[in-house]
Amino acid sequence: MNTKNYFQKIAFVALTFFGLSVQANNVQISGTSVDTATGQITFSLKWDNSWRTNIAPANHDAVWLFIKYQDCADKLWKHANLSVTSADHSAGGALKVDAVSDGKGVFIYRSSNGGGNISSTSVTLKMNVAAANYENYNFKVFGVEMVNIPQISSYWVGDGVAASAFTKYEITGNGSISSSAIGSGNSAPAAFPKGWANFYAMKYEISQEQYVNFLNTLTYGQQAHRSAAAPDSPQGTQAFGTASRNGIKIKVPGSNAAIPAVYGNDLTDGDFDDLNDGQNIAMSTLGYADVLAYLDWAALRPMSEIEFEKICRGPLAPVAGEYAWGTTEATGITPGGVVNGGQANEGYNTVTNGLANYGALSGYVPVNLDGPVKVGFSATNSSGRLSASAAYYGAMEMSGNVGEITVAAKTAGGSTYTGTLGDGLLSTTAATDGDADQATWPDNTGLILRGGHFNASGYGYSGNNSARMMISDRADTVGATRMSQYGGRGVR
Repeated sequence: MNTKNYFQKIAFVALTFFGLSVQANNVQISGTSVDTATGQITFSLKWDNSWRTNIAPANHDAVWLFIKYQDCADKLWKHANLSVTSADHSAGGALKVDAVSDGKGVFIYRSSNGGGNISSTSVTLKMNVAAANYENYNFKVFGVEMVNIPQISSYWVGDGVAASAFTKYEITGNGSISSSAIGSGNSAPAAFPKGWANFYAMKYEISQEQYVNFLNTLTYGQQAHRSAAAPDSPQGTQAFGTASRNGIKIKVPGSNAAIPAVYGNDLTDGDFDDLNDGQNIAMSTLGYADVLAYLDWAALRPMSEIEFEKICRGPLAPVAGEYAWGTTEATGITPGGVVNGGQANEGYNTVTNGLANYGALSGYVPVNLDGPVKVGFSATNSSGRLSASAAYYGAMEMSGNVGEITVAAKTAGGSTYTGTLGDGLLSTTAATDGDADQATWPDNTGLILRGGHFNASGYGYSGNNSARMMISDRADTVGATRMSQYGGRGVR
């Protein structure tokens, strides 16, 4: 499988029954219309570098599609349930639509083996909104690129050398894993997600554009919890500060603690949402509660750290000290090598096996970029797993860029996690407004940071954090507050 350099993760179209098209680098959703009599929503979908194969890695990519709707009376955005019957949805061309049992979205992917770009294809989804009054609603259709993680006969955790790693252990079923099998501490009970059954993972880390789209469907109170700056701050205020290449700003201030703000991307000061405003850069400076809220809103869920290792390694036996691309090679990026900064085609001027964005110091001065890069930055039109620095199943930046917030096994808070899916809704209680409201999801004491990150602080004179990128490294805990290096991705 070649992982090519097409990396826009999410596109959406908002409509008030007018034709509005939003172009994106990869997923493109356009020409949306709604049949108010039947509750069917139709749009054109296209994306690049799609694949389906029955040889290694024997998986496919997909798009997770979900819909938000806004009642014109109360102006609140809500999650639209879809039919749970696949036959109620349709797609032309070579695409297949799979409904899901909770109706929170659908997966769409190639119906047969093949590879290449998916040209513009008509998709119709059947909504199932209770007491619907479709003619008085506005709609937004969202698409998130995913990779399929198939069920396989066995896979491994632990590599024997990474810091705090699990004891090397082969998983051959979905039963409980004792503390004696994977090391001292709590076990991984049978209900803890281990990645045994087929599931999907986001192909990329949450991007800044994705987070902007998320913020722009929240209430004022929810925005206040999911952004560092108050929603009524002046236009141009950095929503998460100026550090770490975060370009999210307030585009239109909120007011009266009631009217929400409008956020935009503005990495390069000037007009909002220009082509070089960092829309595709990985979202950083998040807290664990921000990541979990985004995943709940998108009807995804946090991945477990055991799932993390399967996504990276697939069925292959562990290599001591390996990174997500399966070898111990790692070359850190520097600011001078980044080309087309902030643009959809941001990349690097050298193609090297194991190219990664991790923290490095000369003395106490960072020599790396000291911020995240565009998701999928290391891939080109002809790169394979090693030269794209891709994980086994095609997920990108599983080593480096921003730290992946995952649910920890062997901890009291993490081991009770059962993989409950997000439902597209967030808390509306004042104290927790805008938080994920899944009772079984852990707080930071049940989470662990995996895959390393760009932040070089804390690694000593002329040190670097490349060891944190190892697939099996478990040395980074997750704090209770926002950190520049925190980001994440979801699974379903």
